[in-house]
Amino acid sequence: MEYIGIDVHKRQSQICIRHEDGRFTERRIRTERGRFAAVLGGRPRARILIEASTESEWVAQCLEELGHEVIVGDPNYAPMYGHRRRRVKTDRRDARALAEACWVGAYRPAHRSSVAARQLRRQLAVRDVLVGTRVRAINVIRAVLRREGLRVRSGSSENFRRRLEEVAVSRPVGADIRPLVKLLGEIEEQLAAADKRLTTYAQRDRVARRLCGVVGVGPVTAAAYVSVIDDPRRFSDARQVASYLGLVPGERSSGEQQHRGRITKVGNSRVRRLLVEAGWTVLRGRSPATAQLRAWGERIAVRRGKRIAAVAVARRLARILYALWRDGVEYQPVVLARGVQSSAA
Repeated sequence: MEYIGIDVHKRQSQICIRHEDGRFTERRIRTERGRFAAVLGGRPRARILIEASTESEWVAQCLEELGHEVIVGDPNYAPMYGHRRRRVKTDRRDARALAEACWVGAYRPAHRSSVAARQLRRQLAVRDVLVGTRVRAINVIRAVLRREGLRVRSGSSENFRRRLEEVAVSRPVGADIRPLVKLLGEIEEQLAAADKRLTTYAQRDRVARRLCGVVGVGPVTAAAYVSVIDDPRRFSDARQVASYLGLVPGERSSGEQQHRGRITKVGNSRVRRLLVEAGWTVLRGRSPATAQLRAWGERIAVRRGKRIAAVAVARRLARILYALWRDGVEYQPVVLARGVQSSAA
């Protein structure tokens, strides 16, 4: 069997083929389906190793359609590049290192997201852009009005246009900000449609519906969590999920010295941000369903501050959501209270 390493990039990819007799063949091609088919389509079944990246999934599917065995490797796995020199890095060296790692088995497969998870991520990415554009437009309108000595009263972004109508804006200023006001109307329509799609998904999907039963977790947070975790069986326990989402403290320890710092912030930033927002919701809320979790977070806030407490609650929520999904059970605050009390003891 031949072993192939491909260093995939947006425009061009480097291919290194290790033949059965130990020879290497190297080639650089455009990252296109047709070029992969032309170069690798007529070859016997081979094992191919590529790095996980933005393009890795469609490239892997393309190569699998050509009849090859494809492994998407975790780029953070150091032994995969054991033969590469630290000070010299080129696409050619990376491709050869991947081919040799494929040959000796020095790789760690990365998780390949399901079709449903990728679709959810696309929807959430579009929604994030809409939300960010709305925020920028509102900030510009506020800044323009402040230069004229005018202010829009505080409130949510959803009803900003309604509050804007309360301000006596002069005709010239109104003409200047009219394009942004019109843009806000269009964004709100698209956001409403996006939220409706996510709400419908959360109502129909059994897992997302169960996760929405947790206070502070809505359709957007549930959909984001499902899209990233995708398959709970790939995690050994809830702690590993919290680490995967970057919600655990970083650690630099040596000998007798132990130092823990800020959270690692690895993994998906969207899910981490939404979970922290849910943590703030728990701390600021008064729901009886989260009384024990809120009390636990407030004790941390007294010692370490509210921001660290919100992150701690977010970390616990990540573990709770995983347990609900893994065990196929509904959210039970009484059971959760026992777990919080035992961990605090």
